[in-house]
Amino acid sequence: MSTRIRALALVCTLNRSPEPSSSDKLARQVLTALEDHIDPSQLEHEVVRVVDHDVRFGVSTDEGDGDEWPSIREKILASDIVLLATPIWMGQPSSVAKMVLERLDAEISETDNQGRPILFDRVAGVAVVGNEDGAHHVAAECFQALNDVGFSIPPNATTYWVGEAMQGTDYQDLDETPEKTAGTTAVLAANLAHLARLLREMPYPPQD
Repeated sequence: MSTRIRALALVCTLNRSPEPSSSDKLARQVLTALEDHIDPSQLEHEVVRVVDHDVRFGVSTDEGDGDEWPSIREKILASDIVLLATPIWMGQPSSVAKMVLERLDAEISETDNQGRPILFDRVAGVAVVGNEDGAHHVAAECFQALNDVGFSIPPNATTYWVGEAMQGTDYQDLDETPEKTAGTTAVLAANLAHLARLLREMPYPPQD
């Protein structure tokens, strides 16, 4: 069995590349923090900015007509760790994040060769940024959906930064990462790595 761990960050910013993105920045910090817990030679990680791809609305694994979700889905299925990074808009996950969750809904009916939900043995975390309150609410919405489709959620699986209300400073504008956010990122990375290794060594049992 391969000992390599693959981590994928699905960045759900509304900004297309190469525009700067606070969600992208925090997601990359989480992936970098994983290197403190997984030998970099055994870690593969990738960032996918979803809005850069022609992902169609729908609840199937492939909506056809040029839908680019199937290529992203392949990356998810090949990963041990999936990080969903989203900004807060009007107290909610971004529309892009909600579209990702809707597309993942199709996996509820997909099983592997042991009859288990196809996303079993994969670990999920959430990263949230915004200039208003709502990080816990956004994380809760995302975790419920991710767990429903088969992802395992470790303790303290959220890192976030929320700026002062009614101000215009973004996470990407900060000269330094706030100590509290750096701390939650470090804990998130440690717990993602730990649970991913455990599930690699001891997968969930076959379903009857």
